[in-house]
Amino acid sequence: MSEYGVVIPAFNAASTIAETLASVMAQSLKPRDIVVVDDGSSDDLAGVIAALDMPVRLLRQDNAGPGSATTRGIAALSTPFIATLDADDLWLPDKIERQLAHFAGSPATSAVFCHLRTFRSERPDDLGPESVPGWSRSTMLIRREVASAVGPITDPPGGRGEMIDWIARAREAGLALDMMDAVLALRRIRPGSLSYGRDAARDRGYLEVARFAMLRRARSKAGTS
Repeated sequence: MSEYGVVIPAFNAASTIAETLASVMAQSLKPRDIVVVDDGSSDDLAGVIAALDMPVRLLRQDNAGPGSATTRGIAALSTPFIATLDADDLWLPDKIERQLAHFAGSPATSAVFCHLRTFRSERPDDLGPESVPGWSRSTMLIRREVASAVGPITDPPGGRGEMIDWIARAREAGLALDMMDAVLALRRIRPGSLSYGRDAARDRGYLEVARFAMLRRARSKAGTS
């Protein structure tokens, strides 16, 4: 099996990072490298990570958004495969092994995602009733060269939608993105998190992502006319 590294962007995630990292360390195939990028946290994220006695590299930056933090973490890795994970979500123990097996059977695939289920805050055993396709950071495993081909994960105004934008750009580049049917990740629903609930200011990011896509299509048509 090929080696992989893990990138976890984190902002004020001291209350969840230990559980998230534990799910990484519990993988049936262990990562070669784990990078947590502290995106300007004001809590004791660094202290919590230091107390865990886990092989984690902690990078720090001023608050710039999860896309920026993920991009920085990817740049710090040299493994042939890169997995990403939000600092409050969890992986099931065979996630990476099964995704790497999928890659082995599909050499043209550039990225593999999986289904996920949600759980409420401190209740990982209280799972939502349905699984959904996880086109998200917490389910993604990519070949290293994909990051260079697609470019940085850009944070839109409002702070939401950066992964929607990045995945759209990957598809526009003609890259093969596969979705596994298996549930291999759990998404935490937590008040105060960036993706929690509806928020007009934060949801502006989705509108910006749609605008970015329309602009790219317009440029593409202009270039071929």
